[in-house]
Amino acid sequence: MMKVKVVLSAIALFCIGFVAQAQDLKIGYTNVELIMDLMPEMEQIGADIQDYQSQLQTNIQTKAQDFQRKVQAYEQSAQTMTEEARNQKVNELQKLQQEVQKYEQDAQVSYQRKLGELLEPVQEKVFNAINAVAAENDYTHVFSEAAGNSPILLYTRDDDKFTELVLAKLGIEVPARQN
Repeated sequence: MMKVKVVLSAIALFCIGFVAQAQDLKIGYTNVELIMDLMPEMEQIGADIQDYQSQLQTNIQTKAQDFQRKVQAYEQSAQTMTEEARNQKVNELQKLQQEVQKYEQDAQVSYQRKLGELLEPVQEKVFNAINAVAAENDYTHVFSEAAGNSPILLYTRDDDKFTELVLAKLGIEVPARQN
């Protein structure tokens, strides 16, 4: 019986200590995507990435058109070619088609890399502001409101205005809420 009381007392002390420690916990949530979308730099980044994408598309179209011209030239002259010449031309066309496909894949990778390079300074600025606001307001944890399409937090108080504090830190006016 005495052991049970000692164990229950230890558990109670542990729980009281945990509750006391949990009272120091301050959790915030923010919408990083919203903050980044409202950054003034994003307009220029959007224009720059659009230009870059157009350049890549133009190069891809040029290579694809060149390939199509060579295919048409082959089709027109295939009847008059020897078997060996036809096989050689088919191999050349297959190689060229693979090069066009590889260029398309490389262009996609290049686009993603360029987008990352353009967004990196903005992301760093936003995360520095988040860290500063969290430190200034004694937050112990800050979560992103959404990860992909799924919210990380299922419930939080409506009066937790962490996103608005970060926007204010960055000098960005908070847009009116849309219902």
